[in-house]
Amino acid sequence: MIEVTIVYDNTVYRENVGLQADWGFACVVRGEGIPTVLFDTGARGDILLSNMERLSIAPDEIDMVFISHNHLDHTGGLGAFVAKNRRVKIYVLPSFGGLMYSEVTLEVVRTPIEIVDGIFSTGELEGIEQSMVVATREGAIVFVGCSHPGMKAILSSASQFGIPYAVIGGFHGFREYQLFRDLSLICPCHCTVHKAEIKRLYPKKCVDGGVGRVIEI
Repeated sequence: MIEVTIVYDNTVYRENVGLQADWGFACVVRGEGIPTVLFDTGARGDILLSNMERLSIAPDEIDMVFISHNHLDHTGGLGAFVAKNRRVKIYVLPSFGGLMYSEVTLEVVRTPIEIVDGIFSTGELEGIEQSMVVATREGAIVFVGCSHPGMKAILSSASQFGIPYAVIGGFHGFREYQLFRDLSLICPCHCTVHKAEIKRLYPKKCVDGGVGRVIEI
């Protein structure tokens, strides 16, 4: 089973527990047999760390950080996080240009690659963004930052690692809704413009995001 906990998003899923919403995205991905991953880091480190603490996720639990693209709403929390955990490997694109800590290992990703057993990168798409793919028995779970390269290109690249089963993250202005026809789970977060339409078209597949949302797959 893969457990996904959203720790940074534009909205809050769990009210009245001190969680904070802010423009950006981050989630923690955990599962048997895979390292614990922080996918993106939101815009502000204080909010990221506070939300993680409220959700009982300690920074030193994280084994690796995966940065989808070099925009502040996905990288802004990285400095504060690294100050709490300097042993992680951080997977970035060639366009990433900051936070060169000597204690931290930066791995530059250019092409589609298996990072560790069961976790893949689509590689840099359209010169701006990578998506993370986690292989499961059900299929491939695709994690997207803002989907700047377009969902068609992302799903096409992800499909080399398994049949796409779920997509989680920011979809930006995505409107090619037929691409989601064969998915089993859809979680639009962050910058997704057309959440209501996606939910209307796929009411049984679409789940709400928001800080504090836990998805088990």
